[in-house]
Amino acid sequence: MKINKAYKFRLEPNAEQEFILNKLVGSARFVWNQMLAISFEMFAKNEFINATNLVNRIMDVKSNPDFEFLKTSSNAVSLQQKIRDLASAWSRFFDPKAHARLRENKRKPKNPKFFKLVDGSEIQLRPLMPRFKRKSDGCDSIRLVQFIKNCRVGGNRVKLPNGVGLVKFRKSQEIIGTIKNVTISKKSGYWYVSFGTERVLDENPRHPATTALGLDLGISKLITTSSGEYIKSKNSFKTNKAKLARLQRQLSKKTLFSQNWKKQNRKIQKLHHHIANVRHDYLHKITTTLSKNHAMIVVEDLKVANMSRSASGTLENKGRNVKAKSGLNKSILDQGWSMALNMLEYKQHWRGGLLVKVNPKYTSQTCFECKHIAKENRQTQAKFECVQCGYVANADFNAARNILAAGHAVLSVEGGCSKDRPLTQKTSEIREEVA
Repeated sequence: MKINKAYKFRLEPNAEQEFILNKLVGSARFVWNQMLAISFEMFAKNEFINATNLVNRIMDVKSNPDFEFLKTSSNAVSLQQKIRDLASAWSRFFDPKAHARLRENKRKPKNPKFFKLVDGSEIQLRPLMPRFKRKSDGCDSIRLVQFIKNCRVGGNRVKLPNGVGLVKFRKSQEIIGTIKNVTISKKSGYWYVSFGTERVLDENPRHPATTALGLDLGISKLITTSSGEYIKSKNSFKTNKAKLARLQRQLSKKTLFSQNWKKQNRKIQKLHHHIANVRHDYLHKITTTLSKNHAMIVVEDLKVANMSRSASGTLENKGRNVKAKSGLNKSILDQGWSMALNMLEYKQHWRGGLLVKVNPKYTSQTCFECKHIAKENRQTQAKFECVQCGYVANADFNAARNILAAGHAVLSVEGGCSKDRPLTQKTSEIREEVA
């Protein structure tokens, strides 16, 4: 079994090293934008766009007399990797499955944008098309492959090419596995280094635990388990909402793109970065604990994008309860449900466990004792009382027990999970027939 894992640490370059790194990431961003403009020309001419065709055109950009800085202030390997990332973005645009998922999410259409070609004509920028990168986004990165040849790690320092030298990083854990590549990124003024590792196991891991657990995701309580435990929500966005609003009001009073506007914009970016880090750290701690203690975890296969869709409607058909739905959407996205499920999935895979996703239909309206399904069973957000057998319980706890039972039904109907069987599964149509 092969395990690919990334270790991300805060990088602490000095002033001279930061100056060189800014040049490297700036050159990579510049090449991305130049090659994206070229690829738009290729798209307009119906030319085939892939990594080979784009990489072959990089010499045209480097040989341009106006771009002499690319020969002295860039890394050739990182530029090639950036172009390969661009090719991957185009492959996602040409993937019909990606467009099918986009249509399934039913996002509200935005005003169309256009790109002007060399001949003066324009092409419309469609959904999933790659976009130009801006320095003001505060997010840049470069990737270096052939780590053993170009880089080296010693203690809490990493040696980087192009005269950067040894850079200190906050090594919070040991790096396990063979380092294949290293990514240097800058986000909201902070530098990070990420080591992509590969580790080959002689045999598939076997989870040390033998228990199964059902999880019901919520807002007031982030997770309710089938064993009766409750994990509270962190609500990092809600905690910092007032401060964020104050900073945004101050930004609106400043001249656009002035120095004071840029300073204020960086403050907002750092606050958003802090909110995301708090959420990310909290979910990592929760999912690690759950994955260590349970061999099988059953969750609902939630469509978060649909659940958090705007209710504003259109000019012809205006929505209802728009403000209340907007607040609910913010609360749903503040929890990070999709991120938590993704973490559980790969952590269970690493430990030899199993994550089963079941159909969320009627899990909150079904009585766990008598299996009676009725909307009236869910009297309030917290109280569940079966109108047929009189069973009373917490609504989230009852739903978690139903989710676990549905997970066992998946394994029994589909014959368990053998080798090379997908970890993400669906329930059979039996539950829908019962309804």
